[in-house]
Amino acid sequence: MLRLLAVGYGLVHVLVPGRVVDVAERVALENPDAGRLRPWTLPIARLKGLAVGLLLGVTGGLPKALGAPMGLLGFMLVAAPRRMLEYGLELAYENPGELEAKPWVTPATRVLGVASLIAFLVTTTGDDAAAVDD
Repeated sequence: MLRLLAVGYGLVHVLVPGRVVDVAERVALENPDAGRLRPWTLPIARLKGLAVGLLLGVTGGLPKALGAPMGLLGFMLVAAPRRMLEYGLELAYENPGELEAKPWVTPATRVLGVASLIAFLVTTTGDDAAAVDD
C-alpha cells in the first residue's frame, strides 16, 4: 500500500508539478497569488517526485546512503523550523520576503523534521523495517 502511495505521489509531482505547487501555495500561504516562482522550482518538483517514486515506490525503501543527509535535514528542521522555512522560500521564489506563511506551517515544518529524523534512525539501525512493503 505504501509503495502505491509513493508511486502515486511521485507521478503527480512528475506529471503536474504546477498544480502541486498551486495547491501547496493555497494551503500554506496567506497570500498565495503574490509568489513568483524561480525558473527551477517546477523542474525540481518533478525531480523530487521522480526520486520519491523510484526510491520508495520501486526500490521499497530509503537507501542507507541517504540516512545521514535525512538526519541532518531533520535536525535542522526541528531546531530551526522558521529559518528552514525562510530558506525554502528563498530557494523556490524570486520574492520570498513578500510571502507570508500561515501560522500552522512552522510547527508542521518541525513535524517534518521529526519524520526525517525517524527516517535517519530507521536507515542507520540496519533494520529491514526501512523497506516500504505492501
